[in-house]
Amino acid sequence: MINIVFRWLSSEKTMVGLMLDLRLLRFFIAIYEEKNITAAAERCHVSQPSLSAGLRQLEEALGDSLFIRGKKGVVAKDPAHYLYPHAVKLVEEARRLPELFRQKATRARLNIAIMPDLSRRRVAGLLQRVQGVLPQLDLTLSDYTTPADCRLTLDALRREDEIFLPLWEEDYVLCVPVGHPLASRERIELAELQHYDFIECPPCEAHQQTIGLLACDRLTLNLVAKAESKGLVMALVLAGVGISFLPDGLVEDEAGLCTLPVSGPRMFRRIGLCYPAHQTLNPALRELIPELAGYGAS
Repeated sequence: MINIVFRWLSSEKTMVGLMLDLRLLRFFIAIYEEKNITAAAERCHVSQPSLSAGLRQLEEALGDSLFIRGKKGVVAKDPAHYLYPHAVKLVEEARRLPELFRQKATRARLNIAIMPDLSRRRVAGLLQRVQGVLPQLDLTLSDYTTPADCRLTLDALRREDEIFLPLWEEDYVLCVPVGHPLASRERIELAELQHYDFIECPPCEAHQQTIGLLACDRLTLNLVAKAESKGLVMALVLAGVGISFLPDGLVEDEAGLCTLPVSGPRMFRRIGLCYPAHQTLNPALRELIPELAGYGAS
């Protein structure tokens, strides 16, 4: 037997945490709509005494009379008019519970592990696209190190047993704090970097490329700090420790930074989905992949 908690608030009294049997609410609804005990009993497939007893039990629980009984039927009182829409809603929600659980059990599921320090705006755009393709998807976003159906990451981090689906590119730009001498410049030559304190991110391919290009001209960077993630590099730049390269997607909404391009070869990173090449794909992912092909160009 299903029990529910009915919260009744009227101008005269408040009853909180009252435990009601759904069967009693069904009896009440039938009486309210039929306006007749006999017709309501037939509708509920119970005897009149059982229906009347149920109504009395409900009235005792609520502490108020719901109907005026007469020879020609019953007339609903104010508490009955108040109770009716709530009772209908609760009974309908209880009726739909099994259906809701069945729907959830049959919904497509997808777990995406997302690399940190990506453009929040572009990730949100991707998720909006996913939602448009699979509106009933039960989606989970996981930490980058968590096993998942696919990974949103860099092409450089694709594993040998994975396929990479490119989605967008982010250019590396030189980032300086607001008020820095370079903040007003429109562009800077690569060789000029040797005159400024620089923050290094060893895992970053753009930083290693910059160091390599300067080395070709026998120039070096004045490295004053290191950080293992781009988010931490940004924190150091904001703190005024030095300048550094960061992806434009990471700093797109950071008001405390100024960005400027550096003359020389383009430095960028390509972001996309990595998924298994030789395993049976998650059904939702299999449906999603063709819809995301060419996403970066849209």
